[in-house]
Amino acid sequence: SEALQFAAEHVLTMKITSKFKHFLRGALPTGEGKKIGTIEFNMQPIDGPWGGSSPFVRQLADYLEWRGYQVVYTLNDQVDLAVLIDPRTDLSNRGFGVDDLATMRKKNPYLRVIHRVNECDQRKDTNFMDEMLKAANEVADHTVFISEWLRDYHAERWFDLGRSNSVIYNGADPRVFHPVGSKRWDRVSPLRVVTHHWSSNPLKGFAEYEALDNAIAAGQVADVELYIVGRWPDSIQWKSAVSVPPLHGRELADQLKRCHLYITASRWEPCGMHHVEGAQCGLPLLYHEDGGGIVEAGQMYGIGFREDLFVALERAKSSYDELRTKLLNQTPSGDRMCMAFADTIQQLIAEARE
Repeated sequence: SEALQFAAEHVLTMKITSKFKHFLRGALPTGEGKKIGTIEFNMQPIDGPWGGSSPFVRQLADYLEWRGYQVVYTLNDQVDLAVLIDPRTDLSNRGFGVDDLATMRKKNPYLRVIHRVNECDQRKDTNFMDEMLKAANEVADHTVFISEWLRDYHAERWFDLGRSNSVIYNGADPRVFHPVGSKRWDRVSPLRVVTHHWSSNPLKGFAEYEALDNAIAAGQVADVELYIVGRWPDSIQWKSAVSVPPLHGRELADQLKRCHLYITASRWEPCGMHHVEGAQCGLPLLYHEDGGGIVEAGQMYGIGFREDLFVALERAKSSYDELRTKLLNQTPSGDRMCMAFADTIQQLIAEARE
């Protein structure tokens, strides 16, 4: 068509004229114009290294604005749908709580609530989270679990699967975390194995990371380098591992792309974002089989272990090319995650306005 020919000529000659910019604005969705609705998150994203919920909120908020929604972080009677991320009352970046939602629903009966469940007591050996989530879930019109494992975990304890729910697996921002620029392991240089954690909780797998570090230092594991990014228990003194302070965004993605294989020995993770960021940067997965929601990803492009970490590492080395190809064929995606949330939000708002 004439429009496509016009675009091609200007792109090829790099003539980004005002006329061409006008053409782009008319040809591509921008999210401008009348807003479809107002979405509120009960926590604000935080700049810098942080747990998985903060980058999730930032990524989904950006996507929803592109889709034509207004995003806010304070609850008011003009909000069409609220996303409950964390029901705890002691968060510095908390925007509203469960009681606020209950009060607002009396003022605005059209308000709809999505409860994103991303926690459980088993994850960090606590004894309050499951009951807190159960109580908070009473205000939800729809519940999103971040893995099938987490859905089944809570269904065994309190959640009624007859209520409206779905599973939306985590995905990282594809503008930052992508495999372009990562390199396949050439089997000549050492295999670079990496993990990164914001939390220093021992259940993140630090005993296994320390065992691997000791084995490399003792010469029991050859041609392998270990990189530890983020935080770790004060009791650990790395012997061979390259330790890197907490990173986020493009700096983190660049660090991950310098490596070849991602290891996580984290236990009973509802889903986790760390291994997703690694996978989106092109790193196959070496994972603990008691990893909770992590296992769902590992079964597609990884090698699992329990007591046999070093055997699993050798298997990952021998099947590396196959694992890398599988990963690139089914890479996790923040795009898919955001689209699934946006479609659910759209349906709930449409039904509320019928």
